Amino acid sequence: MRAAAGHPGPEKQADHDDERAQHPEDQRLSLDGRRTRFHSAHHARLFPARRPLYGAAVRPLDSGTPTRVLTRALTRSAKGLWPLVQRLNKAIERPSAQPSWAPAPLLKRRERTFPQLGFPRETDSLCPRCVKEVRTDILGGKRDLRELVDGRPGEIKARIVQKEVKGVQCVVMTKDCPTHGHFEDVMSMDPGFLQRLEQLYPGRDFLAPLTKLREHGSSSIKYGRGSVLTVDLTNRCNMMCDPCFMDANQVGYVHELTWEEIQKILDDALTVQPRRQMSIQFSGGEPTLSPYFLKAIEYARTNGFFAVQCATNGVLFAQDPELAHQAKKAGLRMAYLQFDGVDNESNSHRKIGNLFDVKVRAIENLHAAGVDVILVVTVINGVNNDQVGKIVDFAINNADKVTVVSFQPVSFTGRDEDISDELREKQRYTLSHLAHDIKTQSGITEPMRDWFPLSAMGPFSDLTDTILGESADWGSMKCGCHPNCGIGTAIFVHKTTKKAIPVTEFLDLEQLLHDIQDITDAAQGRAITIAEVAVAMLKNFDAEKAPVSFPVLMKQFMSQTGARGKKIGEHESDAHEFEWRILFVAGMWFQDLFNYDFRRTEMCIIPYGTQMGEISFCAYNTGVGWRQILEKMKATASVADWYKQNGRHPVYAKGQDLSLPPSLGTVVLADAPSGKARVRLRVLET
Repeated sequence: MRAAAGHPGPEKQADHDDERAQHPEDQRLSLDGRRTRFHSAHHARLFPARRPLYGAAVRPLDSGTPTRVLTRALTRSAKGLWPLVQRLNKAIERPSAQPSWAPAPLLKRRERTFPQLGFPRETDSLCPRCVKEVRTDILGGKRDLRELVDGRPGEIKARIVQKEVKGVQCVVMTKDCPTHGHFEDVMSMDPGFLQRLEQLYPGRDFLAPLTKLREHGSSSIKYGRGSVLTVDLTNRCNMMCDPCFMDANQVGYVHELTWEEIQKILDDALTVQPRRQMSIQFSGGEPTLSPYFLKAIEYARTNGFFAVQCATNGVLFAQDPELAHQAKKAGLRMAYLQFDGVDNESNSHRKIGNLFDVKVRAIENLHAAGVDVILVVTVINGVNNDQVGKIVDFAINNADKVTVVSFQPVSFTGRDEDISDELREKQRYTLSHLAHDIKTQSGITEPMRDWFPLSAMGPFSDLTDTILGESADWGSMKCGCHPNCGIGTAIFVHKTTKKAIPVTEFLDLEQLLHDIQDITDAAQGRAITIAEVAVAMLKNFDAEKAPVSFPVLMKQFMSQTGARGKKIGEHESDAHEFEWRILFVAGMWFQDLFNYDFRRTEMCIIPYGTQMGEISFCAYNTGVGWRQILEKMKATASVADWYKQNGRHPVYAKGQDLSLPPSLGTVVLADAPSGKARVRLRVLET
């Protein structure tokens, strides 16, 4: 890997290098030391023939049209041409560009490093009991805060192994503390699924220059640029959810950023290298309670961040339609909407009687204002895991409003940090559970074919960076997280008919990702690169199964990767140009103290922007407890003092129904009498 420029000094860099030297296994490429695709019999075993989905047997498009006939001929030609493209790229490979936003030239595939993957393996973790003791000592003045940076409080070794759990082969993290004994937790109930995710990992992004903004000891982010910067505007909330990362309304104090602090966090984000285009997510608590909510959105857009979102429970957006319009005018692009099921009963653990109705009103109002909705689902085994298929169906039926479904298997932290071992075992839910449940409940995906680690999409970001080259002021948004952190799959949905088909049904995505890496390694310049992308897309495109023509797919692909136009985000609002919309279904599994892995923390793509710099999501919400320590040390006021000065805000927590304005009737509900049943495209046998 090329040396990253811009480090603060040789001593700090030496410490950074020493830590990497302690893990020489990080250079290992994959489970067996090779980067490979699945081939022949192995491929057939992992990717069985897809069973037809329920629904009418409808052909995607007429395969006999002149366009289809021409596309098939071009696909054959592209397959024949590709070996020549590969030979030419190898023969005349050029040095990578080094844009001003990057700490070094753009990385080629062979220059990337890898964490140790596979199992069994050893990693660094935390004792769930020691950590809490350290946190208590720091808050009580018995230990200095600096110990979190200079020391390794609560750290212990952990093993990730395959073992039988109640008759099922699982991947498990096991660890032993000399003081508090043995801990173990399930990481995957399908070892083959996790193995495939790790083998598809394309390698780390840049080694990020070490700065004071990211100086948090062993919890520091070391690799990559991040894709979402989360800024908690306040810890106040108008609900009392369980689970809750923040333990909102229960900690005895208010932590609310001033306007000057918000400005500084956003200004500081521009100084981090790689200088990256991120989605700025204003969160909380409930961010809409902050008096600076709209002003913060506007300031983030003014600073150049084109994707601004808010993580919200939707209550105020449901009750006040004008708020959605004000937020859109300020620059809000997406609402990250808490959404745990498709009826009021499946949301009852959130302690509002008609919470699903609240979500529907919020979606209607946000859509009317032009704000896209991301459904965010905390999945708890035995509580709402039976809803995942229904939620995907809801998103498909409302694909004109919903762009992403983000499932988040429960992380036992915040309000749930003291969960009993028995209940934790009962409620634990992993990414492998999610992939299998969606297949079982909706039938629309195959776990071993359609799901990829979020980081597998990295080559698309590399492509955007290559196409924009040295003229780019920003690096593209990139999900460079550890393959154990998140998964995703993409579904093409017709906005009117609600027909749905996985993208992998008509595009060999795994091979395309491999081909894209060949193209970016060659670094041939914008025109040649785009031409080679067209050839790669054609050779992996199946016109017989595709619901759209190849030119439309190519245009949509360039838009989705951010490479359409001369700068990132130039065509951020072009969804209206396409009949078919891409619905991205993701799973993001945040760590807790029982499965904590520092190899994941150091590659975090969702840093928190705080008064103490940018801190990894999991290090902030779990880990050694940066959130609890920072917020208490930087508290604005006690709750009692806050109420005396500012009055109380409503908190809904007794199962009551909320008063809502009349429905706009734009959300499609599964049991609506007038609703038309969706017809899925038949998935052809392979």
